[in-house]
Amino acid sequence: MEQTHIPQLEKYEKFLFRRRLALIVAAIATVVAALCSAGAGTLHFPFSEILRTLLGKGTPQANTVLFGIRLPRIAAGLLVGGLLASSGAVMQCVLRNPLASASTLGVSQGAAFGAAIGIIVFGGGTVNSPSAAAAVTVSNPFTVTLCAFLFGSMSTFVVIAISRFKKSIGPGGLVLAGTALSSLFAGGSTLLQYFADETKLGAVVFWTFGDLGGSSWWEIGFLAAVFAASMLFFLLNRWNYNAMEGGADTAQSLGVNTRSVMLWSMVICSLTASISVSFVGIISFVGLIAPHIMRRFVGNDYRYLVPCSAVAGALLLVLADTFARTVIAPVILPIGAITSFLGGPVFLMLLFKGGVGHGKD
Repeated sequence: MEQTHIPQLEKYEKFLFRRRLALIVAAIATVVAALCSAGAGTLHFPFSEILRTLLGKGTPQANTVLFGIRLPRIAAGLLVGGLLASSGAVMQCVLRNPLASASTLGVSQGAAFGAAIGIIVFGGGTVNSPSAAAAVTVSNPFTVTLCAFLFGSMSTFVVIAISRFKKSIGPGGLVLAGTALSSLFAGGSTLLQYFADETKLGAVVFWTFGDLGGSSWWEIGFLAAVFAASMLFFLLNRWNYNAMEGGADTAQSLGVNTRSVMLWSMVICSLTASISVSFVGIISFVGLIAPHIMRRFVGNDYRYLVPCSAVAGALLLVLADTFARTVIAPVILPIGAITSFLGGPVFLMLLFKGGVGHGKD
């Protein structure tokens, strides 16, 4: 009897070791990518100078560039990438749809519509300088961010209300409801832009490009608090998500209130995604692609998939932002376009290899 249990125990320990190793490797890669990003740019800093600056022994020039420009940008990328990716992983589980993400539920489109209202109706966009590179900016980020958050969250509450009043609707129906809301918000944004003047129209387009460079340390602190709270909720429900991977009937037989878990998870995921988008603009593909990449290494065990997805999302967004800043420096490319351009081929590759939505144990 003991000889039968020993191989099973060894197999389980190997199972855990592989997943822990994937998390550690991804975390190390993210730290290295963040340090490389801090040193990359028109003004290059070696690792030694970055470490001295972080320890409070840097030159005035390094302190100004790193703490005033690059580190806030990197911190915002790490947090937003982690929020979008962890939310995407949980959405894909509770909706049982491998293509679920913030965009699927209309959160991103709702936030874009809210930002358009903040800029066009409340005058949040203005001409900043005569140069082409910075001709249009968002002059009232608080109003724009608040409007983006409110309308991004609206998608969540509409979808939840539909699920409450229409008991027979399933996860697929909720995705369709999100798609319908996306269409409505996109149409509303188009109409607002049609009647806007050139300055406000330019500000709306600038916001939808996505930008990590406008984040202040106060905003980063707020994003960090949201990230910590959402990760706590996801990890507390990790066993529920594992049970739901086997199907609703299996989860219910194990004592999981699948409807409650689905609804509350959707609330947390959508709100965190809405907050992220409202601060930095539209960031596509990170919440969709990062969980699928990590499933190839850790499978569908949500004890490891949620934190691994968060780390992978942070890594992807930092790499994309570094590429956007350096490929044709000093011009900074739109981060939203970069994530879409780089994420599309990776996602197609996963589709062709049959990796989407299927983890490997």
